[in-house]
Amino acid sequence: MKRSLKLEDFSLRITYMLNGTETVVGDGDANVAVEKLLDDGRLVVKINAAKKVRLVSARMVQSRTFEEGESFFGGGYQSWTLTREYSPRDRQVGLKNVANLPVVRSFASASGDYDFTHYGRGLYHSHGYTYIRHDGITELFGSLDESFAYTVFYLDAKEKIFAVVKDVEGADVEGEVKLFDIVHFEGGYDEVFDRYFKLYPLKAPERGIKRLAGYTSWYNYYQNVTEQIVLRDLEGLASAAGSAANIFQIDDGYESKVGDWLSVDPVKFPSGMKKMADAIHEKGYLAGIWVAPFAAEFKSAVVKEHPEWLLRDEKGKPVLGGFAWNGFYVLDHEKEEVRAYIKKVFDTAIDEWGYDMFKLDFLYAACITPRAGKSRGRLMYEAMTFLRECVRDKLLLGCGVPMTASIGFVDACRTGCDAELSFADKFYVSCTNSEIISTKNSITDTVFRRHLNRVFLADPDVFFLREGGMKKVDYTTSQREILRRVNKMCGRVLFVSDDAGEYDAEKRRALLDAYEPLDGKVTDATIKGKVIDMRFTEKGVEKSFVFDLSTGDYTVRAMK
Repeated sequence: MKRSLKLEDFSLRITYMLNGTETVVGDGDANVAVEKLLDDGRLVVKINAAKKVRLVSARMVQSRTFEEGESFFGGGYQSWTLTREYSPRDRQVGLKNVANLPVVRSFASASGDYDFTHYGRGLYHSHGYTYIRHDGITELFGSLDESFAYTVFYLDAKEKIFAVVKDVEGADVEGEVKLFDIVHFEGGYDEVFDRYFKLYPLKAPERGIKRLAGYTSWYNYYQNVTEQIVLRDLEGLASAAGSAANIFQIDDGYESKVGDWLSVDPVKFPSGMKKMADAIHEKGYLAGIWVAPFAAEFKSAVVKEHPEWLLRDEKGKPVLGGFAWNGFYVLDHEKEEVRAYIKKVFDTAIDEWGYDMFKLDFLYAACITPRAGKSRGRLMYEAMTFLRECVRDKLLLGCGVPMTASIGFVDACRTGCDAELSFADKFYVSCTNSEIISTKNSITDTVFRRHLNRVFLADPDVFFLREGGMKKVDYTTSQREILRRVNKMCGRVLFVSDDAGEYDAEKRRALLDAYEPLDGKVTDATIKGKVIDMRFTEKGVEKSFVFDLSTGDYTVRAMK
């Protein structure tokens, strides 16, 4: 039995800046007082600043080796960031190859944690919570409060330490602040996650929807979606799935430019977005629509007409939000005018167009840059609070969002990166960031984030059944089945982007089976190299589902 970590064994170190001098908080500090409260597996650290100070760092550390036979959960920063268990033989990789070049890095780093966490051989980290599995025991550490700053857990195999670090960059404190709120549980995998999320204070509203099954337009048409395509594929979904589906979502491409949400493309959608929502409702489905509220294409009208709305760096240059659309700028939600514009978008889409679900994408953009005396975590918390208010009682599906910042605000959330049109990775997967499009990474994310179904409907992204389509897919029958099975077993948002009206009888059966919840549960999952071994029960029978991500081969068998 490995030695368990204990909350009381952490050593605490906090530093702050005041009048240009950096100071480590100590006993009798006249400027900053520290209070530690330890009770029943929970440690709370509060600080009280007599005058405004700028926090520099805050961390808790204790000794811990990382040994063979153990697994560390590396929870990725946001929806698309690679998430999995790591053994001491594995490496958690940051930016790769050309992504570290100055020009490329400004795009590649924007969507991840590369500017405020540490990567290196023998160094592993996880956002918001983590666990170490050893000797049949899952030892979970989790933060219960991310509203002031993000919490990052590190296991450093070289230095033999376990650390809990707050990303306090840019954070000012005056008066009392709860800096850490950490729980520690040991037990079975399901047991510790049940306890953790039951205790988590933020809860999404209960709407009675246990599963979303249907369609999203993106992975067949991308921005080339049109009114004619929407109406045709709506008919196709209704004929293939009927009432087994409950949602139809229009993705990127209806707007004239990203950022100009109320300027609907008159060529592609001449009847407007209300007509589309009405058609979807006539089939008995929820109408969903995609918005990236903090993103604006370089050539969008909002950028041209309101350059003062853009988030800017210390040199006054607009901040880049990422690779998409050949690069995009970020709208600064700290500005009242920006919030008013975004609220108008949602008011229009709800009250005039009639949409029921909003897929909100690229949300990490809200907190790329600490500012106004607030950390990244605080900015994201305020952005999610604002978006939840804007969406009102409609469904909110988060995407590209820092994962722990989504808990309590979203009804559903992407838990992996975008699936690729091919099962094999494209060349750029090996030379950019961990948020890049990759079906293999998406599958891995889906498996190891399955526990998040406790706090929202986990969206593993699409699965593919089509043979043709506007965008052809390159999967073997086995590879399609791996993706479909993983999504069904670990997800609660099941989407295709196919024209289901073209499905033959076999594909229709596969679609309906995917939409139907698993009659059982996943009981365990491990990864070794490229092979994932999932154990599950189905109709009372214990089974194993073993698949190889390098080949796309799999086996399913009953356990003796």
